[in-house]
Amino acid sequence: MSGIGIRPAGYAVARAGRARFLVHRRATVVAAVCAVALAVSCVAYLCVGEQFIGPAEVFKVLTGQPSPDELVVGTLREPRMVVGLLVGAAFGVAGALIQTVARNPLASPDIIGISQGASAVTVAAMTFGLTSYAYLPYVSVGGGVLAAALVYVFAWRGGLHATRFVLIGIGFAIALRSVTTLFMTKGDYLVAQQAQIWMTGSLNGRGWAEAQPLAWSLLLLTPCVAWAARAQRTVSLDDDTATALGVRLGRVRLGLVALGVVLASLATGAAGPVDFVALLAPQIARRVTRTAQIPLVTSALLGALIVVVGDLLARRLFSPTELPVGVLTAAVGAPYLIWLIVRGRAAVRASSGGTS
Repeated sequence: MSGIGIRPAGYAVARAGRARFLVHRRATVVAAVCAVALAVSCVAYLCVGEQFIGPAEVFKVLTGQPSPDELVVGTLREPRMVVGLLVGAAFGVAGALIQTVARNPLASPDIIGISQGASAVTVAAMTFGLTSYAYLPYVSVGGGVLAAALVYVFAWRGGLHATRFVLIGIGFAIALRSVTTLFMTKGDYLVAQQAQIWMTGSLNGRGWAEAQPLAWSLLLLTPCVAWAARAQRTVSLDDDTATALGVRLGRVRLGLVALGVVLASLATGAAGPVDFVALLAPQIARRVTRTAQIPLVTSALLGALIVVVGDLLARRLFSPTELPVGVLTAAVGAPYLIWLIVRGRAAVRASSGGTS
């Protein structure tokens, strides 16, 4: 296709060599603003702590120049921040993909049992002697995939109804939390304490050993995410229209869900179940961009921003006590979840009243 004929309102034509493609203006501006906000937050993250370090010294460390603050910035704060960035971005994209397929804002990995499945297998591995955080993301993928498969099988009744999918996922999430608690009670006391801290969703103690394998895993999945950004458009269509266009909806949906499950499981393995990031980031992204589909780039940036800012606040709000970042995200996400449920009930009542 050599050109673009009809240009929808709100879109602009971008060119890369001979290729031409449509770009949503508002989504592009929002993504740029989120990127700037994330950059500012990262600088603040590296500067603020028990010892404040000026931006000039931070810049020296980041550019490899000699600095007396190399230990604090380059060894303690920077790798922890990088893990937070990667975890937040992975959760943001995972939530966007699963919500897109389920067509339900409640279909978040930490609500429908995926994060709980990853947590159960990971805690089991820790109980039986695997305590290296560098390997936990790969172990978590197995648990997340297994939990997603169980939810999918039990929710399938000649089709995948969004409400049934979410409710069965919530049931599995509760059951899997019980399994995780069982493993913690059977393990060594010190291992159980370590698992308990991990279960709250914490970046404490994370370093380059955890950041590097996670970064390589997400880098390898980047082409899949690029495919998912295009595939979202077909999934958002009604089934009859998509089928008429020759789209194999079953395969596309399965691919999107599988990618979302892997991303959520990797993030859970790296930092524990940081609750509600995968719920908040996609919904905020869609509301501020006003796009038909959840924008993956904006969702990733917002997920990273939520985790980095949340961890910064968790470190400093109650200093010298340091809270896990999952406590902060849960404090914000839980009221939003309640609002979504109440809003959904009100919409159902209004719809019932209108058809009666």
